[in-house]
Amino acid sequence: MVLMAILRSLLKRVLLFASAAILPFSVTAPAQSLNPPSTGVPSTSTAIGSSSSTASTSLPGLVWPGSDGGNIVDSADPALPLPDAPDPAAFGGREKYDVTPAGQAYQRPFSRIGIGVDVNTLGIGIKSAIVLNHAFDARLMGNLFFLNIHRFEIEGFNATGNVHMASAAASLDWYPFSSVWRISPGLLFYNANQITFTTQIASGTSFSLNGQTFFSANTNPVTGATPLTGTGILGLHTTRPAVTLAGGFGKFIPRSNRHWSFPSEFGVAFTGGPSANVTFSGWACLTPQQTICSNVGNSTNPVAIVFNNALQASLTKWRFDLNKVQVYPLFSYSAVYSFNIR
Repeated sequence: MVLMAILRSLLKRVLLFASAAILPFSVTAPAQSLNPPSTGVPSTSTAIGSSSSTASTSLPGLVWPGSDGGNIVDSADPALPLPDAPDPAAFGGREKYDVTPAGQAYQRPFSRIGIGVDVNTLGIGIKSAIVLNHAFDARLMGNLFFLNIHRFEIEGFNATGNVHMASAAASLDWYPFSSVWRISPGLLFYNANQITFTTQIASGTSFSLNGQTFFSANTNPVTGATPLTGTGILGLHTTRPAVTLAGGFGKFIPRSNRHWSFPSEFGVAFTGGPSANVTFSGWACLTPQQTICSNVGNSTNPVAIVFNNALQASLTKWRFDLNKVQVYPLFSYSAVYSFNIR
C-alpha cells in the first residue's frame, strides 16, 4: 500500500510537470460566448493539440507554432497578413550608438576661407584660399624675398649681387574624385624677379671676353683713366604674365571642421628664358703695359669698339644658353588656417 501511494504521488507530479510544459502551446477560449448574448449560441472551447471531441472554434487572426516547425494560421482568415514587428523598446527605437560625425562632407560655395604662409622657390609667400565647391578652391598668392650676396664669381669676374624676388599669382585648385591630390593651373600675373650684380675689376687684372684678353686700366688723373666696373641684370620674367601648372598633396581648406592644413605643391611657371644684360664703364687696355687703352664708353675709339663687340658676342652666347631654360621651378610647403565666414 505504501508503494502504491508513492507511485501515485510520483505519477501526479509527472502529470503536473507535463501539463506545465504543454500549457504555453495551448489556448483555452474564455467561458463566455464568442457571439453576442442575443444569439443564444453556447460557449465553446478551443485547444490546439487536444483530442477532445468538443466542437472547437478558432480565434481569428491568430498564428501558432506548429508541431513540424511551421506556423498554423487561423482558417477563419488565412489571407490576413502578419503585423509588422514593433520597434525595439531599448534606445527608443534608434541606433544603439548615436555618433556625431567628425567633419562635414559638403561645404557651401564661398562659405570658408583659409589664410596661410609658405616657403617656396619664389620667396616667402602669403596666400589665401576660398571654397568654390566640394572639388574646387581658388587661391591668391604673393611672394617676397631679398638677399644680398657679398661675393661670387661669374665668368671669371668677382662680383657682389642682390636677389630681388617679388611676384603675385592666382590659381584654381581641382581635387579630382574629392581626393587630397590636386591639379592647380594658374597665372603668375605679376613678376619682378631678378638678380643684379656689380663687379669692379682691379687695376691691371686681365680677363677674357669672346676669346679676347683685356686689362683693367690703372687710375691715371692725367688721362682720366679708371679701372673697369660692370653691372648686370639677370631677369626671370621674360614672359609676363606667365602660365603656371602645379600639382600637390593636401587640401588648402579641409572639407571638415579642422582648421589647420599643411599642403605641399610642386610645378613650373612658363616664364621663358631668363634675360641677361651687362654694361661696363671705365677704361680697358689691350696690353699689360697699358699703352693701348680707351674709355669703353667712347664708341669711336678702336679699343672701345673691340671691347664692346667682344662683350656683345659673349652676351649672345650667355643668352643662348639661358634660353634653353624656359620654365621656372615651383615648390612650396604651406601652413594654412581656415575658418567659416558664413
